[in-house]
Amino acid sequence: MTDKVIAMLSEYTEMERGNISWDSSLVGDLGLSSLDMVNLAVLFEEEFGIEIPDRKISEFATVGDVADYLRGHV
Repeated sequence: MTDKVIAMLSEYTEMERGNISWDSSLVGDLGLSSLDMVNLAVLFEEEFGIEIPDRKISEFATVGDVADYLRGHV
């Protein structure tokens, strides 16, 4: 799951996969805005066939947070 999340984030941000890790901060390291987070949530929802509540999106701080959430809901 982590590899898929990193691949999707790499494509979205145009950042090299090798520069994104489990501990990467979505805001600090990847430079994502709140709008980016919503857009990514939609991409994850479409990719994995789930729904991510809006309140949950704001709780994601790291790549690992996203991967853990998806792992538990897919």
